[in-house]
Amino acid sequence: MRDAVFFEGPEAGRRYSRFWLLIVLASIIAAAGLVADSTATVIGAMIVAPLMTPILGVVLATVLGSRHNLARCWTLVILGALSAVAIGYLVGLVVPSPIIALNNSQVSGRIAPHLIDLLAALATGVVGAVALVRKDISDTLPGVAIAISLVPPLSVVGLTLESGAWSEAGGALLLFATNVAAILGSGIIVLAPFRGRWQGLADEDAVGQARPYRSLISIIVSLAIIAIPLATTSVRFSTDALMEARIRQAAEPWAEDADWQIDGLTVSGGEAEITLTGAPPMPDTADLEQALRAAGVSPSDVDVEFVPAYRIELGDEPAQ
Repeated sequence: MRDAVFFEGPEAGRRYSRFWLLIVLASIIAAAGLVADSTATVIGAMIVAPLMTPILGVVLATVLGSRHNLARCWTLVILGALSAVAIGYLVGLVVPSPIIALNNSQVSGRIAPHLIDLLAALATGVVGAVALVRKDISDTLPGVAIAISLVPPLSVVGLTLESGAWSEAGGALLLFATNVAAILGSGIIVLAPFRGRWQGLADEDAVGQARPYRSLISIIVSLAIIAIPLATTSVRFSTDALMEARIRQAAEPWAEDADWQIDGLTVSGGEAEITLTGAPPMPDTADLEQALRAAGVSPSDVDVEFVPAYRIELGDEPAQ
């Protein structure tokens, strides 16, 4: 287990060079995949990304009380994360258009983490820790790398910072912090019961000094703090989704009766915007307002944009 996650011993140099090579390549792949809005490319970056190794190293070093390895692994996690952000920022400089949630689905999926993301990260930490203990399931680690999002949200941070979308960068950073804290918390819970039998394997600076439960408490507190914005986002997302369903249920029959078509419906923060296209004249909105009230939606929270559509038969003789 030490050989798998610690950067020590005669092979330390090779492990460091491997880590930095992979983090740079993974960051480039992730940034390119985000710019191209390519799910397959982003998944490739997840597989290549080596951040899971030092994160699990923090877990094992915490359980063993290995202060030197704890410092090394935390340093790699922080510097690796900063490198991914910097590479994303540099890639954003050479892209002509801003990479933001409005025009990129890969970005929009990583700027508003929910509680379900925390649950997935907790389960991922359990799998990663168990894979360390049991070699017979270590083959699952590539799947773990795909399941958890580490480098892609960091690339989103860099790209959105370069685009000036500060709130989106903060959301992506929150997703990364959520994943790291959840992996640490669940990983320590899995490995802590083995502490007694591993005590003799700790470093000389850690004999009798292992305090995994103190670290676990601090991580749990961090998770609780992180869960507050996640819960807020989840509630807002659910509220907006319910409002969108109600508006669509009310607006679609009205639009069909008026021979207009709903081309877009967006809801954000309790404010909705409907875009309709059709042949003039514009339909009366009184019936729509009544339908919205019946559906439990205040008309004052809904903006309607009409886009007139004209049909012209080409080849006709022009009017004299």
